[in-house]
Order: sequence, then C-alpha cells, then structure tokens
Amino acid sequence: MARTQSPKRVAITGAALLSPVGNDLASSWKALQEGKSGIGPITKFDPSNQKTRIAAEVKGFVAENYMDKKAVKRFDPFIQYAVATAKMALDDSGLVITPELGLASGCIMGCGLGGLTTIEANHEVLLTRGPDRISPFFIPMMIGNMAPGQISIELGLKGPNLLVSTACAAGTHAVGWAFQQIRDNGYTMMVTGGAEAVITPLAVAGFNAVKALSTRNDEPEKASRPFDKDRDGFVIGEGSGMMVLEEWDHAVARGAKIYAEVVGFGASGDAFHMTAPPDDGEGAILAMKAAMEDAAGSGIMPSDIGYINAHGTSTDLNDQIETRAIKAAFGEELARKLAISSTKSMTGHLLGAAGGLEAVITALALKDGVLPPTINLDIPDPLCDLDYVPNVARKVRVKAAMSNSFGFGGTNGCLVLKAVD
Repeated sequence: MARTQSPKRVAITGAALLSPVGNDLASSWKALQEGKSGIGPITKFDPSNQKTRIAAEVKGFVAENYMDKKAVKRFDPFIQYAVATAKMALDDSGLVITPELGLASGCIMGCGLGGLTTIEANHEVLLTRGPDRISPFFIPMMIGNMAPGQISIELGLKGPNLLVSTACAAGTHAVGWAFQQIRDNGYTMMVTGGAEAVITPLAVAGFNAVKALSTRNDEPEKASRPFDKDRDGFVIGEGSGMMVLEEWDHAVARGAKIYAEVVGFGASGDAFHMTAPPDDGEGAILAMKAAMEDAAGSGIMPSDIGYINAHGTSTDLNDQIETRAIKAAFGEELARKLAISSTKSMTGHLLGAAGGLEAVITALALKDGVLPPTINLDIPDPLCDLDYVPNVARKVRVKAAMSNSFGFGGTNGCLVLKAVD
C-alpha cells in the first residue's frame, strides 16, 4: 500500500468487548457504568495452594457461537476470545469485506503472554505421557501471532497481519500502530485491540513471586482498588477488546456510525528497570506528551482532553507514579481539571489485552458522555490526589480523552481519542 500524500482521519466504526463484567459490548458497558466488579474466586483451576485465589474471569463464554467445534479445539482460549471479538466488532461496524477491501485491510492486535493455557497443559502431557502424546496443534495453538493470523484468515484481511507483544502496553500499541497504517500508509480498515487468557497456575504463581497480585481473597470484589490507600496489588483478568478503525471519508461515505476519532498515539521506553517505573515517571510522561503532540495535528490541545482512562493497576508504585506523570505531562493546573478513572477496579488487569479493552471503553465514554468510575476508592492515597471519579460514574461530555498503558520492560503507550462533533 503506497504512503498517502497527506494524513487521513481515522474513525472507530466498530467495537466489541468480551470482559469479566460482560460477554458483549452492551452488557460490559452497562456494568462499567454501574460500577460492578467482575472479580471473584478462581474457578479455572484449584487455587488452594496459591497466595492469590481470586481473578477477573470471563464467565459463560460459548466459543461455538463464533467458530466451529473443530476450531475451538485447535484454538487456545486467547485466540478464541480474539476471533470472537473481532467478528463482533466487524459485525458492529456494518462493513462487508469484499476482495478489494480485503487488500486494503489488516489486523494488528496485542497479547502479552500468548497461549500459556496450552503450554501448561502440554507440558503436563510431556511429563506424564511422553513426547509422542503432544498435540500436533500445540505450536499453532500457543504462539501469539496466531490470533491476528486467524482473524485475517476468517475475515479475509490481506494487509498487515501482526501481533504486538509489549506486555501490558500491547493492546494500546496495537491500536496506535493500526491507526498509523490508515492515517499515514493508505490502508482503509484495520481490526485492532488485544486479547489475553492466562488465569493459570503458573501465571498466578509467577505474578505472586514478584509480589504484584492482591491477596485480598476474602473480599474479591474489593481487591482491585486503584489510587486507594489500602491497595495491595492488581487482580489478574482475561478477555478481549477489539475495534474496527476505518478511514474517515470511507466511513462517512457509507453512512457508518462513528464512536470516536483516533487523533494521537505516543510510545516510549523507560530505559530504567525490568518491572518498576522510574520515580519521576519519565517514560509515562514521554508517551503522554508524544500522544498529545500527535493529536495537535488534528487540532486537539492538552486543554481539550477532559478524561483519562488510567493504567491504574492498583499497585503501590504504578498509581503514585502515574499520578506524578499526569501532573508533569499536563502541568499541575490542567491535571487538576482532569477526570481520571481506572476501569481495572472492575475488570481487573487484562495484561496485554488491557489497552484494547480500555481504548474501547474510552471511545464509549466519549460517545455516550459517561465517565466510568474507579470503584473501591474509599480512602485516597495522599500521593494520589487527582480526580479519579470515585465509585460513581459521571455524566459529562468531554471533547477528547486519553488512554494510558505501561508495561514490564519499561514500555509505554498512550492514545488520544476525539469525540465526534
């Protein structure tokens, strides 16, 4: 696809959520506005020997509603989630993929850990039954890029077919790079977002080993409490958030509904530590400033941004440093005018899928004029002293919004979305 002579505008014309609070867009968004938690006891395995025995699981998902039974057996759960939400998002957009459109369309999605469910199951087979009993589908079931690969196969998308694996920033990076493919490189449509399904014994034990998870096992719905003084770690979640990005004029010409416009993307590296951000939040600041500078090309200034869907993990370091970074990126005066919330308080942390899920939520907030709350914010941390929309959703229309994601390895991503006039 040839580089365009001038940047194109990019619309969000389709969206889908498969989340711990709902198995579709409407039910998930309703639950988020109502401040409902999707966190509960782990049911996917026996967690009795684990320090953490709670998670934000997808509930009642029936993969056969979106793919045939043979495919279900050959897809790791994260691929099932990705394919299902991609199909839902495309259906929501109203687009029909013709051969011509397929050549001008692609799929870029994020995933942090890939098919860990499949890896653990086949490792057990290897140990107990021997190497000859490993499934011939083991490799294609577990490698991360099979999710966008399968989406491209099933939808007929012959443009870029890529997986972004940048830890907890993966979904945001995927959306950002998909946005650039349309704005700068001449593509018409991209399916993008993130998917993750790693509520497994090894993942829970691993995150506990680095002391990242909440152990509030007796109060699962209160365990994820970003910016609260009594937070004790994040809650691992699963699911998928996907969207259809479409070149603006193409969307308008066919009369498509438009949730929001993507206007800015920024990415950065901390160059500091494997898991901890720097105290001054420099990497997060750089990503936010880069996204705002990008958005300025569409006429959006920092003062136009009224809402941030924060990374807000409910860990001690993240919440304090993200607060510090927002103040530095926006300046103290603008930062105190911002409404900020962490929907991870309800969905848990979907790792590589978080940015995809939260970009969809941010678009819905702009479209409907409702800012979802940060639940369980009972006693704010004195070092987290901004407006985090505590406990109750807020009905207010803002011109533009930001979505933040930061990951292990010091990788950061930030999106700016604009409301439709």
